[in-house]
Amino acid sequence: MAEHIPPKPSSCDCFVALPPATASQAVIFGKNSDRPSDEVQEVVYFPAAAYPNGTKVQCTYIEVDQAEKTHAVILSRPAWLWGAEMGANEHGVCIGNEGVWTKEPVGEEEALLGMDLVRLGLERGRSAHEAVQVITTLLERYGQGGSCKEEPTPFIYHNTFLLADRTEAWVLETAGRYWAAEKIREGARNISNQLSIGTDIAAEHMKLRHHAQSQGWWSGDGEFNFAEIFSLTHQPVRMDAAKARYCAGRELLQQHAGHITVETIMGILRDKASGICVDSEGFCTTGSMVSILPQDPALPCIHFFTATPDPSRSVFKPFVFVANVTPVPQVRSPSFGAEDPVKKVPRFQSRVDRRHELYREHQAAVKLMQTGQERGQKLQQTMQDLEMQGLEAVKEMLAGGITLDPEELADLFFDCIDTEIKFYK
Repeated sequence: MAEHIPPKPSSCDCFVALPPATASQAVIFGKNSDRPSDEVQEVVYFPAAAYPNGTKVQCTYIEVDQAEKTHAVILSRPAWLWGAEMGANEHGVCIGNEGVWTKEPVGEEEALLGMDLVRLGLERGRSAHEAVQVITTLLERYGQGGSCKEEPTPFIYHNTFLLADRTEAWVLETAGRYWAAEKIREGARNISNQLSIGTDIAAEHMKLRHHAQSQGWWSGDGEFNFAEIFSLTHQPVRMDAAKARYCAGRELLQQHAGHITVETIMGILRDKASGICVDSEGFCTTGSMVSILPQDPALPCIHFFTATPDPSRSVFKPFVFVANVTPVPQVRSPSFGAEDPVKKVPRFQSRVDRRHELYREHQAAVKLMQTGQERGQKLQQTMQDLEMQGLEAVKEMLAGGITLDPEELADLFFDCIDTEIKFYK
C-alpha cells in the first residue's frame, strides 16, 4: 500500500504579539497572504475622504452604504478585487483575514467578501474594537459570499479576522452571518484557517447560541465553545492540514515570548519548514505584511509590505502615514475598467495581465536567485542589506535617534520601492 502523504498547508497565517511577549512596549502584527500562485498582489494607498449622505460604495460584487467619512488606509490586496487581504489605517489599526469552512453552508450568492470586510473595517474603525463592530454590523446586514478566486469555478469560504491596534487585539470568527469575538489583552496569538475561539468570548451575534441550539449543535447545557460547536465534524483537507501550521506558528511565538520583535515576525513569515511560507499545490505566499504599533501615541506606527511573492525572497519596505503620501505606481496593477473580467457577467471568463512593475522585476530576480549562480547570490544579499537598512532606520526613528521630516516620510515607501527596482535592473 502506498504511503499516505499528508497535504501541504496552502492558506494564510496571521500573528499578533503584545507586551509582555514583545521586546518593547509595542504591539506587533504580521500576516502571510497565501493565494493562487499566479495571482498578483498590489499595495495601494487611499487617503481619508468624506462623502454626502446616501452615497453608495461598490465593493467587489455588491454595493453597500458608504460611511460619511473614511480613514486613510494602506492595503495589500489581490489586484482583481476591491477589498484587501491585509492592511492598516492612519489610526494604527491592522486587520488580516483567513478563509474558513464551518457547519454553516457557504453561499454562492454574491455578497461581501471577507476581503471587502477587511477594507471596510479599516476605512471605518478608529480602533480594533470599533473595526470589529463595523465588520459584524456589515456582516449581519449584507452577509458574506461570492467567489474568492479569479477563476470561473467558484471558490467560496467564510472568514476569520485578526485585528490589532496600539493597545489590544481581537480575533473575530464567522460562520455565515453568525460570529464570535475574543479580546486579546496580552501575550501572543495566531490564526490559521480554522476556528480557534473556545469559551473566551467577549462579544457575539445576539442569536448565536439560539441558532446553535436550534440546529442541534449545542444542547444549551454547559459551556459554549464556539470552535467545537461550529467546526465541521469532517474538516476539508485544506483546513485539516492547517492545524499543523497553526500549532507550528503558536510554538514559534512561544519560543520567542518576551523577545518578539519585527524581525521575529518577519522570520516566522519566512519559515518554510512549518508551511507558514507557502509554495505548494498551486498556492504560494503572494504578499506579506508586518507592522509595529508603539503604545506611545507620540511614536508613529510603521507598516512593512513586500508587494511581491515569497517573503524569503522579498524585501519588507516601510510605510508611515503622513499627509501627502507620495503615490507608488510601481506596485499598482494596471486598470482594465469595464473590460475587466471580474466586472463582466458571467465573471472570470478570461484572464488579463495584472503584474505591476515591481512584480515583473522581482520575478526576473527570483529566477536568478534560484539558479544559485554568483549573480543570484549577490542579488539575494543585496536584498537582505536593503531590508536591514530600512529596519535600522526605523529602530533609530522609534528610539528618537533620527527625525525624518514629513516630506521624507511621505516619500519613504516610494523611495524603498524605487531603490529595490533599480537593484533588480
